[in-house]
Amino acid sequence: TKEALFTILQDLRPEDHFNIIGFSNRIKVWQQDRLVPVTPNNIRDAKKYIHNMSPTGGTNINGALQTGAKLLNDYIAQNDIDARSVSLIIFLTDGRPTVGETQSSKILSNTKDAIRDKFCLFTIGIGNDVDHKLLERMALENCGMTRLFQEDEDAASHLKGFYDEIGTPLLSDIRVDYPEEDVEQVTQNFFPNYFNGSEIIIAGKLINRTSDKLHVEVTASNSKKYILLKTDVAIDLPSRNDIRGVPGLEDGKGDNNYIERAWSYLTIKELLNSRLKSDDSQEKDNLMEKAKSMALAYNFVTPFTVLKMKEAGLHSEPPQEEFISPSTDGIGEKVQSLQGHKAPPGIRREQDKQRIKISKTSADGDPHFVIDFPASKFSVCFNIDGEPGDILRLVSDHKESGVTVNGQLIGAPAPPNGHKKHRTYFSTITILSNKPERSYLEITPRRVILDDGERLVLSCGRSAVVRSRSLEVSISAYSNITVTIRDSISFVILIHHYRKPAPYQRNHLGFYISSSKGLSSDSHGLLGQFLNHEVKLLQESVNTHCQEVGQNQTEALKANPTNTLKVKGRLVPVVWKQRRIYNGQQEVNCWFAKNNADKLIDGSYKDYLASHPFDTGTSFGTINS
Repeated sequence: TKEALFTILQDLRPEDHFNIIGFSNRIKVWQQDRLVPVTPNNIRDAKKYIHNMSPTGGTNINGALQTGAKLLNDYIAQNDIDARSVSLIIFLTDGRPTVGETQSSKILSNTKDAIRDKFCLFTIGIGNDVDHKLLERMALENCGMTRLFQEDEDAASHLKGFYDEIGTPLLSDIRVDYPEEDVEQVTQNFFPNYFNGSEIIIAGKLINRTSDKLHVEVTASNSKKYILLKTDVAIDLPSRNDIRGVPGLEDGKGDNNYIERAWSYLTIKELLNSRLKSDDSQEKDNLMEKAKSMALAYNFVTPFTVLKMKEAGLHSEPPQEEFISPSTDGIGEKVQSLQGHKAPPGIRREQDKQRIKISKTSADGDPHFVIDFPASKFSVCFNIDGEPGDILRLVSDHKESGVTVNGQLIGAPAPPNGHKKHRTYFSTITILSNKPERSYLEITPRRVILDDGERLVLSCGRSAVVRSRSLEVSISAYSNITVTIRDSISFVILIHHYRKPAPYQRNHLGFYISSSKGLSSDSHGLLGQFLNHEVKLLQESVNTHCQEVGQNQTEALKANPTNTLKVKGRLVPVVWKQRRIYNGQQEVNCWFAKNNADKLIDGSYKDYLASHPFDTGTSFGTINS
């Protein structure tokens, strides 16, 4: 066992923290009141500590678990632990409780009260003297797993193998949901954790046998992200589940629906686990009867059924009755996360139907820019006639909020009889954020790349939600992508797909600002420079003196072709125009500034060209590569 612990210590990851508690008559903690980081010196000292441990005296199981749970709880409470990190206790013993609290029911309740659903407990028993039922139930009630090794087995390799199963947590709070009207009798569909090398199996019965697809939603999280994936899975033809031809079933007497047998096997395991955890004798009897009835119907051997074997044609001793229980390894039924968060809610289809709230401030189409000024009760619009390949800086607030948005143009032929030599659209939107940590999003009409230290690629054709500490990305399939940064900045990217595009059409993106609360007053860019500034609408009189227009006079000026905006002291001639936004679903009345927004924007169009998609120009007119 010491050899196995040495190997496990060597396999701890650099980001892990750990401690070791020895227990006999006394409880001995290696590092008092703390967890230590994985460093070469700490690993060396831990090996020395384990090497000097010796088995003596009794077995204080309750005291050891209380000490371990308190140490881990205190560490989580006193340190800035990410809510989605994975904490756990591995409890190893070769004896029954003989010191301190020795009553199993009290140990179970004390352990549950100490852990409080904040982490998982994994139990290991070595030898024939352990209380296997106690260890199994402790693990089941605290979302863990249990293992039992015999004394004559190679405990070191078994322990190392067990640690390999749980040493690399990949996801926590995994929940798989199906529409209630489509399925029934679904086995366990929430799993507190998913480790590298483990598996998740769910079985259930389809209600609608005529449907050719099943909607599935998977929610999960890891140390950095919260993820929601939605998809429609094609339902296999019945013939695909036919296992005729498999050895042992050629006579046709076997049950050839192995999916149904898998469902029954998982259900029996869950019934056995529920019985093991129950303290009510009537409930235990009912669960036993259900498990026994299902085991007989599907030919499984359980603690309540026996398998009789006899060899035809030979006289021998009467066959002995044997039973093998479906393993309960890996079945933890607590609907809690490893850090105590509730499981995400199930399917709510109405979420998909909710309209996204976005402002008119946008860059969409060829590209057409719209700036909304709510206080002035009017909008301003302009075009940018860029070149294919140009990268436009739309929002630039790198120094303050840390946010930059760049859009890359793609070219297309101009429509016949038009005044333009070509059209341009946004083919890629890049959103960069460097606070609190660096991350970026690269969005095209087909996919979203999220990189915040770990690279994640998502299809625009599947609805999904990904949430990290400061960033949330929500994809509505083939429709839009909402990006929220620190809950105070929100952008919406519309996806424009053409089934049969004309020669002058290209799949492209539209960029809309939903919330700019978190952007500073110094933000810049083709859109960003207007977010915290108001403009004045002036009327040009005969003697060329300009008069400021009140809000109630705006309507009267629509027909006047010689109106003027006052922007940061500059006078900008504008004309009244109508624009379509939101995929053409809404018309916007706006004052249009000609000539690539000359005088409306600071500087000229070329001042807003970025050198590459990840360029975060630190100030207007400068480039930072």
